[in-house]
Amino acid sequence: MGGNQKHGVPALLSFFIPGLGQIIKGEIFKAIGIWVVLGICWFLQFILIGYIIGPIVWLWQIYDAYNN
Repeated sequence: MGGNQKHGVPALLSFFIPGLGQIIKGEIFKAIGIWVVLGICWFLQFILIGYIIGPIVWLWQIYDAYNN
């Protein structure tokens, strides 16, 4: 697998659908964890903390899909 497919494609997929890059790389439990945390952040938006934590988790999962 080339460097672009190993890093760039999973990161791009995670940009559009959080956790998809981790699934492509075979990290199923990490993807499920991302979905759970982002779901919790969605609920926390009602008390405004989700607006801070959600984008941080979203950016981290893209970074993780690129580097791991």
